[in-house]
Amino acid sequence: MMLYPAMSKLNSYIPNRYMLVNVVARRARQIAEEAEATGMHLDEKPVTLAIHEVADGKLAAGEEAATEDA
Repeated sequence: MMLYPAMSKLNSYIPNRYMLVNVVARRARQIAEEAEATGMHLDEKPVTLAIHEVADGKLAAGEEAATEDA
């Protein structure tokens, strides 16, 4: 069974897997809250969307704290 995106790709953006879990969980909560507030329907689960943001390089370890505080 192959994991997509690969853990090695995710670790290239966030080197610590525990930090990766924290970053993805925070971003997933943000996505879910934004979708609920706007009434937007999500085609994928918030965690999946957050993982893809990390894999695409849109989200790194330091960035999630800045977006949450704003």
